[in-house]
Amino acid sequence: MKTAGIIAEYNPFHNGHRYQIDELRARTGADYVVIAMSGDFVQRGEPALYDKYTRTRMALSAGADLVLELPSAFATSSAEDFASCGVALLDRIGVTDLLCFGSECGDITPLKHIARILAEEPEGYARLLKERLRQGDSFPRAREYAVLEWMGSHAGQTASAPDSPAETVLSSPNNILGIEYLKALYRLGSRMQPYTIQRSGRGYHDTDITAGGNFASASAIRAAYREGTPERAFSQMPVLPDSLSSGMPVPVFPDDLSLLLDYRLLELCRSGQDLSAFSDVSSELADRIRGQLLEFASFTERIGRLKTRQYTYTRISRALLHILLGITDRQIDAYRSNGYAPYARILGFRRDAAPLLSRIKECTSIPLITKTAGAGTLLPAEASDLFDQDLYCSHLYQAIVRQKSGILPRNEYTSSVVIL
Repeated sequence: MKTAGIIAEYNPFHNGHRYQIDELRARTGADYVVIAMSGDFVQRGEPALYDKYTRTRMALSAGADLVLELPSAFATSSAEDFASCGVALLDRIGVTDLLCFGSECGDITPLKHIARILAEEPEGYARLLKERLRQGDSFPRAREYAVLEWMGSHAGQTASAPDSPAETVLSSPNNILGIEYLKALYRLGSRMQPYTIQRSGRGYHDTDITAGGNFASASAIRAAYREGTPERAFSQMPVLPDSLSSGMPVPVFPDDLSLLLDYRLLELCRSGQDLSAFSDVSSELADRIRGQLLEFASFTERIGRLKTRQYTYTRISRALLHILLGITDRQIDAYRSNGYAPYARILGFRRDAAPLLSRIKECTSIPLITKTAGAGTLLPAEASDLFDQDLYCSHLYQAIVRQKSGILPRNEYTSSVVIL
């Protein structure tokens, strides 16, 4: 039995994702594909367009065999934590042979080389990184500079020098995330073997839904929904699998968090809470947020007003989301110390994947959760706290859906595992 794992958000699931699953099976002969997927909030610091159960059904309908939920604290965290959690989850269920991810370059060699540098943090690289951070660069920009400078000064001294230009590799978002997966594999000492498939269609950030044939980016699809024109756009360009392009629930957007965030900030500041206690919120950023407290604006407008050279849009979005969700630095440190993924919550599976589930039950080193009500008896304190955070995030998301649609969605105690 060969099992491949994919770490994903599927925000939303589209033809490019189906292509990846199909190619993975064809190229590797994988019998099963397991997805470690973000829940109701995603790594950019936003709510997912659709709830996690809808996205689970999308993935299963298009070829995935099993979908597990990434804990919310790391699904909304930095690329490093997001990758570390996903890798830990797939590794700890004990059956995953391959870790598959998309990349712009389609070549594992340069990605491995850069990942090794970042995992080992040689002295010269670390010094260059600190220098650029002191000069006010954002962390992603400072890290890119440090890697390029270090590789340039050590050209020809390593046997595994990449064939692709490092600058090109480091300027592409899927390559960068792939490097984080590889770094996490190195640090964990995982037996999973990495495998990359070149991304097909438009770029990650491309918002033109008509320019990439049937392969539009998730950014373009979300933009079509945000502009209120998805039916017209998708009828002209079928970028979603046929079975997934109609009958969808109400979509959720970042600005649907606006009033909740205003209330949360007012309450925290009124009570004297230190905003820098929340994950991704530095003391300087906390001061900026307090200084703009009464400049009431939408969620995205607040991000735009807070953005600086040092603080990227995504970093601020994650910071505001962590304030809203109550995710603190102390919690993140504790969850990291607990191995990132202390349980595997099953969101859905295909009936014909029964042999896979049986194998996981035999091999897993962490509890499998299928029923919310029974989770408390399976989990120790730290893991239970992380799970409670997942429930809180989903219930907040469901409250937003109720407000937008007028329909009361199932909560985490009444929702069932998706089975196809």
